[in-house]
Amino acid sequence: MSLFWRLSQQRGIPGNRKVASSELPSISGSSQTNKKTMGHRGIDPTGETTYKKTTSSALKGAIQLGITHSVGSLSQKPERDVLMQDFEVVESIFFPSQGSNSTPGHHHGDFKFKTYAPIAFRYFREMFGIRPDDYLYSLCNEPLIELSNPGASGSIFYVSSDDEFIIKTVQHKEAEFLQTLLPGYFMNLNQNMRTLLPKFYGLYCVQAEGKNIRIVVMNNLLPSAVPMHLKFDLKGSTHKRRASPKERAKDLPTYKDLDFMQDMPEGIFLESDHYNALCRTIQRDCRVLQSFKIMDYSLLMGIHNLDRAGEEASTAVPDTQKKAQGQKPLYCTAIESIQGESKDSTLFMGGIPAFNSKGEKLLVFIGIIDILQSYRLVKKLEHSWKALLHDGDTVSVHRPSFYADRFQKFMCNTVFKKPTLKTSPSKKSRGGTVGTGGKKSNISVSGLSQQQSLPVAAEQTQPQQTTAQLCSSGAVSLSPDTQGDSGMRRH
Repeated sequence: MSLFWRLSQQRGIPGNRKVASSELPSISGSSQTNKKTMGHRGIDPTGETTYKKTTSSALKGAIQLGITHSVGSLSQKPERDVLMQDFEVVESIFFPSQGSNSTPGHHHGDFKFKTYAPIAFRYFREMFGIRPDDYLYSLCNEPLIELSNPGASGSIFYVSSDDEFIIKTVQHKEAEFLQTLLPGYFMNLNQNMRTLLPKFYGLYCVQAEGKNIRIVVMNNLLPSAVPMHLKFDLKGSTHKRRASPKERAKDLPTYKDLDFMQDMPEGIFLESDHYNALCRTIQRDCRVLQSFKIMDYSLLMGIHNLDRAGEEASTAVPDTQKKAQGQKPLYCTAIESIQGESKDSTLFMGGIPAFNSKGEKLLVFIGIIDILQSYRLVKKLEHSWKALLHDGDTVSVHRPSFYADRFQKFMCNTVFKKPTLKTSPSKKSRGGTVGTGGKKSNISVSGLSQQQSLPVAAEQTQPQQTTAQLCSSGAVSLSPDTQGDSGMRRH
């Protein structure tokens, strides 16, 4: 029996397995009134999340039923090159609650499931090494997990049980814009797969009683098995770019630009090779986004503090290392996104090794998000209005060229920095210079004799002695030039 049919039968009672089939609501759920809403997202009287008045459990079940059928039927079609018309194809399948010759019975009301550009997205998944059975198993073998901190977008986010994929509800205009992007997205991936842009694996729509719920399947940037100690959403803008008191009260708040500049004024220090690769990737990605007149995107950054994790005796590190040995999508981690295939990916659990100003070892997980915003008339009007009330150069809604340039400069000058090397305070000269270069630095090298200290010239002649290697041996620690604010206030 094929994986498709086994999962089809399992999905006959889809959604949360803790809910009895008699308790599952209809796909529309329109008879219920929501207590509170944010965009299309709300909460019904029982406390369950809803989207367009459809309960989350019903939506999860419909998504899994639809994707199971979509992937299964696609496997019957021979593989071939992607044609231009493939980007415009939309396939539909009707799911009556009593079942049909091609669909299983289920406990929801009747609904229709649409798959956009199935051939094109199959090609994208193949580019990232995602086999159909793996894709199907990840998304449909176990109940989807709803993220409890979805943000202010009004969308619902689900993560697959194996932590590989994110499913996000998107608005009609965003889905429509993604469809127009697909040919350019296809061209960009063929030229370079090392990108921080979202990896789109599928675009679908659940349609019931005149309501359309569109969803996109993407890569998961922040693995839940690696505990994040800090999280930021950064745009390079300062206008109203501070986390609200309500956001700060959460277990893992999403801080913003002004929070970063206040709490980490020294920035995050990367090894030279990683810094250069990251900035090249950001520059290339911004060029692509600018060409499509896209703006208002963000850099989502999660920071795992290795020193704090050690103190907390975290169990996530060995579990994650074990998972990393299995089959995973290609170029899906932060380190792979900037450098391609890397042996560091397993060593650092996919994160980019870094330091903060206190010398603590970090793993940084990053990706560019929210790229489905085009600089159309409504955004032009929004920027013009905000520019009248505030400094036009500080607001986040700006023309794409200015936005891209400001974004790059903020990330590569304020957020991420390249440290230089200097000797330990006990070894250094009164002037604080190193070697013949006479450069001040942000790294101190402890536990080494004067003959073993690392002058700038030695770093250039011995490239194999990298910061990452010193990091793993514990020989290198960061120290700010001043003895003031350490730059890390949240603990």
